[in-house]
Amino acid sequence: MSALIFVDTPVHLYSKDARDTAKQIRANEWLTWCWTRRTGRISTQVLNEFYNNAITRFGKAVTVEKAREQVRMLRLWQPPHLDRYTVDGAWVMQDRYKLGYWDALIMSSAQQQACQYLLSEDMPHLQSYDTVQVINPFLMAPAEFEALK
Repeated sequence: MSALIFVDTPVHLYSKDARDTAKQIRANEWLTWCWTRRTGRISTQVLNEFYNNAITRFGKAVTVEKAREQVRMLRLWQPPHLDRYTVDGAWVMQDRYKLGYWDALIMSSAQQQACQYLLSEDMPHLQSYDTVQVINPFLMAPAEFEALK
């Protein structure tokens, strides 16, 4: 089985955002790659952030109904519910690495799902946090990632 990859909210948002076609193409390339290999993981935090940003960031381009439909589709990734272990882990990550709480919660969610990688542009590219390494999906394509492993 391939390495598990946690996909941060902005990657999902860029996949729907036609305002930056280069990032949209790359985000979709990564999402397709993760989906076809069944290696992508998300959390309920990602679902909620996606929904909120989709209905506020895209204005009339994305209706509430369309955003809800997209969240329903993302549920196919079967995100686990937020539990006390994830929250406690986020506090540890927040203190150890001086991360903001929301980034620490994403990192803890990735760890709780045994992900080795986190696709995110919000943290330093190739930086490791305990057992999870950050990959900026806009600096590295899936093919380059394959060569990295």
